This record gives sequence, structure tokens and C-alpha cells, in this order.
Amino acid sequence: MSEFKKLVFSGVQPTGNLHLGNYLGAIRRFVALQEVNDCIYCVVDMHALTAQLVHEDMPSQTRSIAAAFIAAGIDPEKHIVFNQSAVPQHAELAWIFNCVARIGWMNRMTQFKDKAGKDREQASLGLYAYPSLMAADILVYRATHVPVGEDQKQHLELARDIAMKFNLDYAEHISRTGYGVDITVGNEPVHAYFPMVEPLIGGPAPRVMSLRDGTKKMSKSDPSDLSRINLMDDEDAISKKIRKAKTDPDGLPSETDGLQGRPEADNLVAIYAALADKSKADVLAEFGGQQFSVFKPALVDLAINVLAPITGEMRRLMDDTSHIDAILRKGGERARARAEVTMRQVRDVIGFLY
Repeated sequence: MSEFKKLVFSGVQPTGNLHLGNYLGAIRRFVALQEVNDCIYCVVDMHALTAQLVHEDMPSQTRSIAAAFIAAGIDPEKHIVFNQSAVPQHAELAWIFNCVARIGWMNRMTQFKDKAGKDREQASLGLYAYPSLMAADILVYRATHVPVGEDQKQHLELARDIAMKFNLDYAEHISRTGYGVDITVGNEPVHAYFPMVEPLIGGPAPRVMSLRDGTKKMSKSDPSDLSRINLMDDEDAISKKIRKAKTDPDGLPSETDGLQGRPEADNLVAIYAALADKSKADVLAEFGGQQFSVFKPALVDLAINVLAPITGEMRRLMDDTSHIDAILRKGGERARARAEVTMRQVRDVIGFLY
């Protein structure tokens, strides 16, 4: 192989209801990326154990993520849709990466500090090692690009560090086995087994904020259901939540600079822009100078127009779980075949007998 073939990988945890932020920040981008890329999309059920160990509704949550993928337009025939636990090579490579990664690297991960809170001694080892498994998720397919939100960018940088250390530590072994690819990192030539994965970050609403507090990210765990639009919400619920969304007393500005210092206004404009496939400047050109009493009904109509077909298809799919299970089962078989090619070569590079 003379170069790494472009491959997009990403995953979504099956914890809590999917919401508008998940759709705009991740799933909608997955759909767009599949048009011109080879894509693998995963329900990362193993990662869900880092949030809580026992999940009574894990099968339903896993199916709901897969249903959202399909309802939004991901093609499971052309691409791969599967659940992480169906491919044991993820865990196998994660252990190797645990031995590659350094404690100091993990200590710098801000998301562990945020999720573990003050009592870090009671946090699980899985939560601490989460980024190592994330690196394995990506690199077991030797994926080159990952669509991520800003909150996951640090983990992707760690994946690059792990890949580079493996490449350098096993440089002679990689050359001897003939599995490597000549790349340049900075100005340095490297004969690499794993690629330097690149993040795909962008879009008018890569980080959708709470409808009740524009300084906080829209979250499944927020105690207020009014803070988010769930993908399974009906039209009445969507309308109620947008109309009750927090705003300020001023009207909409005509220029994007006028959104500075106004997080709730900025969030609603960003949501409208993302749903309409426009820039925030385009939205303000249309609604600048008007009050939220005019803008919010327009946002309601747009949100319902975009989300209602997805919600309807998700409900149809969830009523026929055998179809979703078949998609995940077939996707798991295809993913295992790809992952095993990587792991056979990694075992050769390391020197494992098998």
C-alpha cells in the first residue's frame, strides 16, 4: 500500500435520547460525508459503560441510534453501520494502545476531569482509559478522517499521539513486515502503520447549545427536557420548546457581529442556519431587525419540516426491530472482517504468535 486510503469513521453512544445537537453536529454530517467517502458508522455501546455500568435499556438505546442513522439517510448497504461490541478487535487493539499511551497523556484529558467530577478516585478505569478505546475504534480500520465536535478534538489529538508512538516504537518491525506506508509528519518522513487521523470540524452549528442556557451545550443529561429538542419529539413538543426557548429583549441584529455577547440569540440563529443549510449571515439578512416573536414561529416551521420525516421513519424502524438487528448484524460481520485484517498485521508487527 503506497498511501492510506481515505476512510471516515465516527460513532455515537447509546445513552439517552438523541437530540437536535446530535443530529446537526454529527448525524447530518455523517449523511453528507457518505456521498463522496467510504464510511463506517458505529454505535459505541462499549463506551456507554463508562457512563454507568448497568443499562436496562441498552438493546433499545442501541437500536434507536441505528434507527436514527438510517432515518436520517445513511445507506447501510454502501457503508457500514454496526455496534461496537460486535467487533472484539476494538477491545483487543485498545489494550495494545493502553500499553502505548502514557499516563501523563491521559492526565491531560479534560473530559475525564469534567465527567469524573470532584471524586475522581471513585471514577471507573474505563472512563479514564476512554480515549484509548476511542483511538482503537478509529485505527482498527486505519481510518483517516473523523467528524467530531470540539469536545472530542482533544481525544483525536491523543489518537494521533498513540498512532505516532506505535509507528516510531515499531518502526523496524513495520518495515520488516512490509505493512507500512511512507508519510510525512511535519517535515519528518515516517514509515507508518497507522495514519495520522484528521478531524472534520465545521458547519454553521457544530456545537448546538441548550434552549434554556445558551452558554451550555445541549445535552441528554440536562434535567430539563425543555433544554433540548429530542429526535423523537412530536410537532407539538418541538413548537413548545422553541417558543419557550430563552432569548433576550432585543431584536435580531442585521450582522453576525451583533450576536456577540448574546448566546441564546446566537444559538437560535445557528440552529436555523444549520437546518436551512445557510450561513448565519444569510439568516440575519432575512430576519435582521425583527423580533423573536417573528423569528421563533419561522424556526418552528423549519424544524418541523426537517425533523418530522426523520422522526416518523425512526418510529417505523423501532416498530420493526428485526430489520434494525439485521442491519447491525450484517454491518458487524463486515466490520469484523476489516478489523481482523488490521489485527493480524498488528500481531505480526508486535510479534504475537497466533
